[in-house]
Amino acid sequence: MKKITIKKGEVLQRSGEFNTKVYHVETGLLRSYSIDQNGKQNIFMFAPEGWVITDTCAPQSESTLFIDALEDSTVIVLQKDLEREKQHVAALTKRLNALQKRILMLISTNAIERYEHFIQAYPNIVQRVPQHMIASYIGVNPETLSAAKSKRMKQGN
Repeated sequence: MKKITIKKGEVLQRSGEFNTKVYHVETGLLRSYSIDQNGKQNIFMFAPEGWVITDTCAPQSESTLFIDALEDSTVIVLQKDLEREKQHVAALTKRLNALQKRILMLISTNAIERYEHFIQAYPNIVQRVPQHMIASYIGVNPETLSAAKSKRMKQGN
């Protein structure tokens, strides 16, 4: 375990790397994402203060996600340790449940409902994340997000 300070824009992990780490965010904001064959970034998750972010690949397997800093951040870097993680089954179950809900939300809801879900999941970062990244996270283009936010405001939410 070691604590590091990283600057906004710094990449902690690139897709294809081996021996990936677990990052516990003390201050700042990280994100994980993939890049498709057209060069489009697809945001998987955000990690504000108190959150943990990692690629779920096995410790010696190739990663699929990039992880970078959206703000200057202080993080605790941990080695992946499956035995340690087994001791935190409740936290892992909670994370898997959240991911399952997100997948179901992405395939079964409209843009307004997706944006509402984002606000509920990340209430403290809405103003800290650029709109195009929120759009990527909820699986819509920025124009659709803008229209959904306008419609939401008209509805009085």
